[in-house]
Amino acid sequence: MGDGATTEHIWRRGSRLIWRSLRAYPWLHTTAMVGALGFVGASIGGAWVLRAATDDLVIPAFDDGTVDRSDVWVVMGLIVVVSVGRGIGVMMRRWYLSLAENSTQRDWRRALVNHYLDVPLRFHRERPTGELLAHADIDLTTATMVLKPLAFSVSVLALVIVAVVTLFIIHPLVALLGVVLFPLLVVMSQIYTSRVEAPSARAQQAVGEVASVAHESFEGALVVKTLGREAAEVERLRRASATLRKERLVVGRIRAAFEPSIDALPNIGVVLLLLIGSWLVSRGDATPGDLILAAVVFGLLATPLRVFGFFLEEMPRSVVALDRVDKVMAQPVEQRAGTATVPAGPVDVAVHGLVVGYGEHHVLRGVDLKVAAGTTAAVVGATGSGKSTLLEAVAGVLDRTEGTIAIGGVDIGDVAADDWTTAVAIAFQESFLFTDTIVENVALGAVGLEEVHRTLAIARADGFVADLADAEVTVVGERGTTLSGGQRQRVALARALARRPQVLLLDDATSAVDPLVEAEILDALRAELDMTVLVVAHRISTILLADTVVYLDDGQVVATGTHEELLRRDDYQALVTAYEQGEGS
Repeated sequence: MGDGATTEHIWRRGSRLIWRSLRAYPWLHTTAMVGALGFVGASIGGAWVLRAATDDLVIPAFDDGTVDRSDVWVVMGLIVVVSVGRGIGVMMRRWYLSLAENSTQRDWRRALVNHYLDVPLRFHRERPTGELLAHADIDLTTATMVLKPLAFSVSVLALVIVAVVTLFIIHPLVALLGVVLFPLLVVMSQIYTSRVEAPSARAQQAVGEVASVAHESFEGALVVKTLGREAAEVERLRRASATLRKERLVVGRIRAAFEPSIDALPNIGVVLLLLIGSWLVSRGDATPGDLILAAVVFGLLATPLRVFGFFLEEMPRSVVALDRVDKVMAQPVEQRAGTATVPAGPVDVAVHGLVVGYGEHHVLRGVDLKVAAGTTAAVVGATGSGKSTLLEAVAGVLDRTEGTIAIGGVDIGDVAADDWTTAVAIAFQESFLFTDTIVENVALGAVGLEEVHRTLAIARADGFVADLADAEVTVVGERGTTLSGGQRQRVALARALARRPQVLLLDDATSAVDPLVEAEILDALRAELDMTVLVVAHRISTILLADTVVYLDDGQVVATGTHEELLRRDDYQALVTAYEQGEGS
């Protein structure tokens, strides 16, 4: 992409970015711009007051030593009015633009987080968590930075027009200086914009990589420490940080080359103005007041033009950051548009011709399965046979490539979203708990305290919860780290049970629980809840409690039946023997 195309892309995308905020908060932006224009008007008015004071008060005072006190009071009053007007304009601009910027950032962040919740689970598995956090934090903050100088930048255009007209009133030669100066600033800014886009994009990408490495190191702190990987992790972070430093230095060098030039232009203009203006005053073509007016106008332009330069500098960075976020927002979401409801009571689970794959690799290949209503099916198989994938597909968190999955005779894609969240629940081996109380982790705002107590009892978590310092209102640490693995699994199981699902999917969700306690939990599920259960099993005790055993091998169901029936198969018997040896070791 050439420089022209790059600049055109930045301005096109930047204009859309600004329009999105203007459309969402028109009155906030309008009020901020009115304040900015008021500041410009008051500033120009102040310059004319100084011109009048110079020609009508200061010069006569030097010439004949007389001053009309009434004129002095008028000038002082006008200066006060101008100062108050400038102050009100600044306050309006800063306050309302801050509201617009932060409101826009809040809305975009909410939209992004909601999109994170709507995209398929596969999206999250394919991307580092640190990268997603960088999108929600650093990228969105950077994307809205261009809004900060927006109102002032709009007022700069008005200021330039008024300034040029004022300079023409003073003298065409003075105006010519401004006409040359202002386009030069625009040209330099365009060159800067075209140069800085690519390095800014690489820098934003490097920020995400640093965040990802840091997040992985924190999440895997136990592994890092127990395996002595501290030095390796430090080296990973050093390399990522070095890349970030390198890219930011590139951006810094570009800014260092252009910013001083942009800053210097108004000051150079003032110096040239003094030379030209002094010559014009000596010729009688301009008054000293005209020279003061022109100098003040150029001085007024220094800060606004710098702000406009900041606006032009931030534009490519904001565009790059928003492009990164928009790539995420463009990801297709899981749309559950169905309106069907799952029949009341126990329901069966029927899977036919199910194919689930990642790219060209199929994890499940033509799976056929039928689990009768109200029964428990144990899903067994070697590592990588597709057990977890099967349960995730039934839960609707993984897309099907081919085949059908029906709950109570209704395809899961046809079930209404609200009905689906209460019909099916899944608990995973890796139990995630929020940094909140146990009650809130179980209820998630959907059920009352009585239901929480009931499900904690079924999950055999009521005992250890009662022994905690604050019982069920104890706040667990991040991801539930203040609890043991088995305790976390039982709380997570209680959460899955809280909505009284008709189908319960346990993806090795009790692997860290004592076998005796696990048996009690499964017995309680049978006795107190009327539901269909699919459980990934690695223990003989769990398999023996199941009504049906589903044997998976290489992504296919190779056998279905009771444990005793499947023992006739040599491969199943070998699998069971491996399970027994694993339990005994």
